[in-house]
Order: sequence, then structure tokens, then C-alpha cells
Amino acid sequence: MGVTKEEVEAALNSKLKPSHLDVTDISGGCGTSFSVEIVSEEFEGKRLLERHRLVNSAVSEYLKDIHALSIKKTLTPAQWEKEDKSGATK
Repeated sequence: MGVTKEEVEAALNSKLKPSHLDVTDISGGCGTSFSVEIVSEEFEGKRLLERHRLVNSAVSEYLKDIHALSIKKTLTPAQWEKEDKSGATK
């Protein structure tokens, strides 16, 4: 049984309180592969590996059923705003 996009979103929203969250089911609908882009104050002062660990920890109850979790972006609100102002593609 696969995991739903909504379950991944709910877990990330609950644990990391993101100001921006984009979860995409990249498995073709079977719920085994997801892509995540997340902006959270929880990432302040943390290195990339620590941020990814926070994301993995937030969805840990689903990891046994997820084949791949592609964490595309883990940004702080300030980094997100700076990226937005620079005209970078989100």
C-alpha cells in the first residue's frame, strides 16, 4: 500500500510548520516516490544534511512504504525570499 501526497504533506506541516510546501507524487500515482520542496524556520542555523534529516524524521512513519524521497529544496524563509527576489525559478 502506497502513501498519499496528503499524508506526506500532513506530516511535514505538523512537524516543520512550513511557510511553503510543495509535495509531488513522482511515482505515477502509486505513492512510492515523492519530491519535496519546503521552506521552514526550523531550518535556521542548520546545514543541508541536518535539514534533510529533519524532513526524513518528519515523515519517518511513512518511509518504510516510500521507495524514494527526493528533497529538492530545504530553505529558510529568508533564503526563499532572496531566491524569489533574484528571479530564480521555484
